[in-house]
Amino acid sequence: MAQWLRELSPGDWYQSAGTTFEIVGVDSDSEIVLVQHFDGALEELEFDTWIALDAIPCAPPEDCSGAFDLDPEDRAIDEMSAIGDDDAFKRLYIDSR
Repeated sequence: MAQWLRELSPGDWYQSAGTTFEIVGVDSDSEIVLVQHFDGALEELEFDTWIALDAIPCAPPEDCSGAFDLDPEDRAIDEMSAIGDDDAFKRLYIDSR
């Protein structure tokens, strides 16, 4: 396996030219890295392409909804369900009625 492949692991996040992507696979025989961009697009990168990217490690995005086609209304529902059975929320809801 090439040295540059040893430094990459599925689950690692990188950034290059304002684009954030995650390593989702490494094919050591073909020396190809499979990445998934924040918007969900998959891409295979060969050695020369990887070097040209000049990618740097970064933290995963806080909002991981990029790969999902969610309308703003759907996100609001997800946020409401994440609140759960919080008593303060129940009191706020009851008081607003």
